[in-house]
Amino acid sequence: MNFKETLDTLPPADQLRGLDIVDAQGAVVHHIPAAPGKMGSLRVYNALAERFAGALNPESVAQGLIWFAEHVPDAQANPGAHPNIDLLLKPDTATAGWRLVPLPA
Repeated sequence: MNFKETLDTLPPADQLRGLDIVDAQGAVVHHIPAAPGKMGSLRVYNALAERFAGALNPESVAQGLIWFAEHVPDAQANPGAHPNIDLLLKPDTATAGWRLVPLPA
């Protein structure tokens, strides 16, 4: 499935004002706002939070990369162009013990 087809299968994120990725001390290490151009990423990360009980671990990272589909090779070729995918591509992200925290509107 491509990214658009995948998004059609994921729950909406209209009820969110964003999503924080927090470390073990509760500090925000990354934020995805509910903003134009970010809603696809917000839906992916929100679905990961639901499916993996808020854990950002090897399984959720792998699933996120599958869901981002054709955008992953572009992110690999153009670091910085897709910061929400770049985060999943960092080697230490899967083992950092970070949590996905959806932020209700």
